[in-house]
Amino acid sequence: KERRIAAADEHTSDMGAKAAEIALERAEVLPEEVDLIIVATLTPNMLFPSTACLVQQKIGAAKAAAFDLEAACSGFIYALEIGQQFIMTRTYDTVLVIGAEKLSSIIDWQDRNTCVLFGDGAGAAVLQNRENTHGLLTVCMGADGSKAGLLSMPGGGSQIPASVESVNNRLHYLRMDGKETFKNAVNAMCMAAREALTRCDLEISQIKCIIPHQANQRIISAVGDRLKAREDQVFVNVDKYGNTSAASVAIALDEAVQTGRVERGDLILMVVFGAGLTWGAAIIEW
Repeated sequence: KERRIAAADEHTSDMGAKAAEIALERAEVLPEEVDLIIVATLTPNMLFPSTACLVQQKIGAAKAAAFDLEAACSGFIYALEIGQQFIMTRTYDTVLVIGAEKLSSIIDWQDRNTCVLFGDGAGAAVLQNRENTHGLLTVCMGADGSKAGLLSMPGGGSQIPASVESVNNRLHYLRMDGKETFKNAVNAMCMAAREALTRCDLEISQIKCIIPHQANQRIISAVGDRLKAREDQVFVNVDKYGNTSAASVAIALDEAVQTGRVERGDLILMVVFGAGLTWGAAIIEW
């Protein structure tokens, strides 16, 4: 029903910085306290430098290390696990994780099979080492590079550098085999979710809120049905934002918290799928 499209002069780093500032304010963390910034995105401002470095400058997190992570729509879950590892090893105490995308910049508006699906946006979370809290209980991740061709943007990298020919052939736009992507998404998301539940010795009935990647309603419904989840457990906002890739579950998590769907102590299951192919699931005690 709705989606958001960034302005021509608004880029992935701008949206990521805005989300980061809100997250830091709510966490009562100053920018100068941030040790590391991880930006999950498949639409960086440019190939280099990283969008994370641009965000660092915009928010004034001068002492933070910064890098990008590219796992497509699975990026935010991948970034959460990487951020947690830095905290668990006590390398860093405060990690800022951002999922941000300007998908409108790589959508082929002549391809009605894909252009209607995607939107722009960003979400962010602050991870910290705190005593007597649980937070991120487990993360399961996976990938299958043999199916990389199902969802990709062929042009712009070292394989097909930008040229007049690559532009004329529309190789700098997102391409997707929707039918095969749907089938693989449902299977992989269910597999990852079940593995995460098993690791934590949990049943699906114990999860307060399930936050799936907001790709489309059919995938969300199929995953919910296969996991035998109640309809009221599954959080959906794809109707408002479309598919925002790495930002998807970050935006949904924020909305779930802000609207009271999740309260302190509740268990959350986040499950994602993206190009690569990549997938993952995370269980969080809020």
